[in-house]
Amino acid sequence: MRLSKLFGKTLRESPAEAELVSHKLMLRAGLIHQAASGIYAYMPMAWRSLRKIEQIIREEMNAAGGQELRLSILQPRELWDATGRTEAFGPDLFKLQDRRERTLVVAPTHEEELTTMVKANVSSYRDLPLILYQIHTKFRDEPRPRGGLIRVREFDMKDAYSFDADQEGLDRSYDAMVQAYKNIYARCGLDVVMVEADSGAIGGKDSHEFMLLAESGEDTVIVCSNCGYAANAEKAVSRKHRQAAEPEAAQQEVHTPGIKTIEALAKALNVPTNKTLKAVFYVIDGSVVVVAIRGDLEVNEIKLKRALKVKDLRLASPEEVKAAGLVAGSASPIGVKGRLKVVIDDSVEHLHNFVAGANKPDYHIKNVNYPRDFQADGVADITLVQHGQTCAQCGGELQARRGIEVGHVFKLGTVYSEVMGAHFLDKDGTQRPAIMGCYGIGLGRLLAAAIEQHHDDKGIIFPAPIAPYDVMLSALKPEDVEVVKAAEGLHDALEREGVEVLYDDRAESAGVKLNDADLLGLPVRVVISPRNLKNGVVEIKKRSEAKAAETPSGQAVGEVKRLLGR
Repeated sequence: MRLSKLFGKTLRESPAEAELVSHKLMLRAGLIHQAASGIYAYMPMAWRSLRKIEQIIREEMNAAGGQELRLSILQPRELWDATGRTEAFGPDLFKLQDRRERTLVVAPTHEEELTTMVKANVSSYRDLPLILYQIHTKFRDEPRPRGGLIRVREFDMKDAYSFDADQEGLDRSYDAMVQAYKNIYARCGLDVVMVEADSGAIGGKDSHEFMLLAESGEDTVIVCSNCGYAANAEKAVSRKHRQAAEPEAAQQEVHTPGIKTIEALAKALNVPTNKTLKAVFYVIDGSVVVVAIRGDLEVNEIKLKRALKVKDLRLASPEEVKAAGLVAGSASPIGVKGRLKVVIDDSVEHLHNFVAGANKPDYHIKNVNYPRDFQADGVADITLVQHGQTCAQCGGELQARRGIEVGHVFKLGTVYSEVMGAHFLDKDGTQRPAIMGCYGIGLGRLLAAAIEQHHDDKGIIFPAPIAPYDVMLSALKPEDVEVVKAAEGLHDALEREGVEVLYDDRAESAGVKLNDADLLGLPVRVVISPRNLKNGVVEIKKRSEAKAAETPSGQAVGEVKRLLGR
């Protein structure tokens, strides 16, 4: 391909609206074009990379026993109402009406439709197991699209679904998909960590995310370098050190004027923050709920939702707190049960003689103990795990890292098959629901994440397997007939060997050409110039290396192939 004919232009400066490195570089390199907020068109260079990613995914999915199909983008809303996900997805779900005023959903995922297809085509255990997948476009009305292709409203995705006769079968399908994902990321040249995750609106029991670690990531990943434990912040657990047992002392009310924070309280009473009780107030279904946790810890709202088995909650407003008879800054669960629902973190079970609010302005109580002094409607791990806390598995120190989710796998169980009626007859003639899993990879996000992980201050450094072309061939001074003859000869020789070449034949300065070669980030750069020709050499370098080497012209093809690992 001649660069002079390539659709798209490079930019010298980063657009002002771009924040993430991948977004800046993809715009500057002419890889994407923004059509609207969170909606992008792929330019030819990006499309070539995406097709390579797609092919790697397809090969690994097929090797794992998957069968490719293609599902509809528009689906009847009734399918989503049946599983309750119209409400679960909420405003993220695109909906429209056809000319007959029937409501349709623009699919963000395809569990419902595929389950109905399996219902129509599977009747016996002999029809199972199945792994069905597609590579298709999805739509989600994200409230805050950001980072170019990192979080968008329209995106290409590989989504796969497994159907098994029993739990052991699901485990085998899940493990096969996990290994396929690991193979995909390795073949794409990406360093990815598998972490425990929350299932969210997809539902089901167990799930794992695949995180590409990058400082620009919008997700927090908790990792233990000692034992390898890894989970996202929504799911992570830590070891909560138990305090040494103490005889329960009598309560003592203390005057704490103007004190509203745990830090100020601990300082004023000369106690550590881990011997205080923090009260946080939420509204669930119109009612205020009191949530109590050790003073040095924070509430994980995802865990709290799971513990309360609710989809939505929010922090109570000052007016709602006051109307519930609570005093912000001096509140606690003492005397609240029966009037308001109380949920405590399991850390509270191991506190002794701690400080809690007195439920009246400017007063706290020392020597509070649970359950002597108050009761709870529920106890659960609702702690948000943070950097420096202790690993629950090995006792090592946990680290908080930033990451970009590039894949998610779920053990769904029978959540969808029971509702949609996807049953089969087992060996004993008993009707059972198929046991499901689902598995997703966003292609555009994976491409953007690869650039987040592989770049320098000059531009992109494409991993070779997903680079749009293998080689950038730059002809300096293309008005020189001998330069053009040598460049075109090398171009043709490389193409005959199966090497994909982007040939920069433009009438631009050497500086512009070399800068664009670095920006576009193809794995190997070859430079032909009058000076090189005079010396019988060409200049060849890997994009990831600083210095170029002079190679005899007759050995250029072999050297390029060597650098590409062929």
